[in-house]
Amino acid sequence: MAFIPEEFLTELRERIDITDLISGYVELRKHGRLSKGCCPFHSEKTPSFTVYEDTQSYYCFGCQKGGDAITFIRDIENLDYVESVKFLAERAGLNMPEDNYDDTLAKKKQRMIYMNKDAARFYHNYMMSPAGKKGLDYWLSRGLSMKTIVHFGLGYAPDDWRMLLNHMRSLGYSESELHEADLAKRSEKDGKVNYYDNFRNRAMVPIIDLRGNVIAFGGRVLDDSKPKYVNTSDTLIYKKSLAVFALNFAKSSGEKSLILCEGYMDVIALHQAGFTNSVAGLGTALTDEQVRLISRYADEVVLSYDADEAGQKALKKAMEKFSNTDLSVRALRLSGGKDPDEIIRKFGAERFKSIVDGAANEVEYKLLDAKTGLDLSTDDGRVKYMRRVVPILADIRNAIERDVYTSRIAEDISVSKEAITLQVKEVSARRNRQNQKVDFGKLSNTSKKMVKTKAEKAEETIIGSLQNNPDFLKKIDESLRPEDFKTEPYGHIYSVLTSRLKAGLPTDLIYLSSEFTLEEMGCVARIQTNSQEISNTLSEVMDCINVLKEEQSPKEAVPVSELSNEEYLKLFKQ
Repeated sequence: MAFIPEEFLTELRERIDITDLISGYVELRKHGRLSKGCCPFHSEKTPSFTVYEDTQSYYCFGCQKGGDAITFIRDIENLDYVESVKFLAERAGLNMPEDNYDDTLAKKKQRMIYMNKDAARFYHNYMMSPAGKKGLDYWLSRGLSMKTIVHFGLGYAPDDWRMLLNHMRSLGYSESELHEADLAKRSEKDGKVNYYDNFRNRAMVPIIDLRGNVIAFGGRVLDDSKPKYVNTSDTLIYKKSLAVFALNFAKSSGEKSLILCEGYMDVIALHQAGFTNSVAGLGTALTDEQVRLISRYADEVVLSYDADEAGQKALKKAMEKFSNTDLSVRALRLSGGKDPDEIIRKFGAERFKSIVDGAANEVEYKLLDAKTGLDLSTDDGRVKYMRRVVPILADIRNAIERDVYTSRIAEDISVSKEAITLQVKEVSARRNRQNQKVDFGKLSNTSKKMVKTKAEKAEETIIGSLQNNPDFLKKIDESLRPEDFKTEPYGHIYSVLTSRLKAGLPTDLIYLSSEFTLEEMGCVARIQTNSQEISNTLSEVMDCINVLKEEQSPKEAVPVSELSNEEYLKLFKQ
């Protein structure tokens, strides 16, 4: 556990306003002394993320994440505790206290960042030397200018097994450190360990985070050999599921939209052509975390995926993920080339701009896609098209928008609007009936959770009352031990709170952040948020303690499968 003086944390809390801090990541709207917005930690269209000015805390009723300013930075920036405190201290203009805390992990991460920066410099400098001309010629053959090559820090890895290793060792890095950063691979034969360069004879692309740090690399072959790409595996400072290529540049483009491509080669070509709001996901498929990150920096996303079958399949999956956000989504239908890079090289930037300007929104794209392989001049083609488009129309919630598209389709295929509307209503009604059907399995799971509800409620009431009324400690401590708690992680939370109160230490969230995981902080924040609904009387707390004591020897619950219909319905009415 990292120890940072309480006095420093107090000053940090006074200087950092959590509403201002979170407003840099989330669009918040004032509701009295609360602020609400769409959660940055999960995809949603209806705001469930609340910031509380009075307690300098936040809580999301959707994904149950919550905490203080330190917790927020830990989660949103993927930093550890000490790194988060440093981040906030720098923002507040405070100098960190003397090194009386354990920041071993932070120092290890920082050293890895320096290591990657030195490796990126090596790859670039080698490429610019006579020995690396092969790499430079490759980038130039892709139509890139020297300005673009320098801007993205592109390089070339020598066709050698140990050239990077030897260079990095001369700078003071050990082979094991290089292995941890995935700059080197490790082999063992006859009891002897050998290290060798991970990237060899490849065009190198550094991956840069939002703070300008080189955190990983992508290496592409110069010919058609396999594997085509070798990329940095996950490390202490890099998680491919969390990173978005070129977002460090695109966020400063001044555009309210981002063009999302499949790979970094397309992004580099687009930036050179003036589309500096282009980015790409890293990894084989777009992740929820990448979607949320993109949502923080744009009002609209334009999906630019390859025209082949794999690209269109990936586009549909991406569209589905973005449909859970409040972003506007449009999709490009590429023509004249398989990807943006090829289109720009063959026809120029203006051709690509016209494609972007004409990009279809989500509904339009689906309606166009539904025509694939059909001859709408035939009765059979029109019937099959209707079968495809009716579910799409049923998905449109806005009545006016649905009416507009229904009218357009009716005109396009010479079918009465009334007939299409009737089919859409039938699909909607069928879906509603399906949604209303009781899933017995889910209800069985719910009933099992309900057995615990009484104890969980009692545990939350005890912890919430203790936070609000520290003077209850003596009476509670005489009757209750952490082991008496049945729900994770309430026993641990109770133990930490009582230990701090006995030592005369404060229990505000900012002082607890070093004690708990992100999930535990979410629990503490939820209990604090819900504590306004409890009576905060000692007698209520003692009643809750009795509930826990009774739970220590619970009666065996009757299995749900053995309940009568009347008993089963009564269970849920309770």
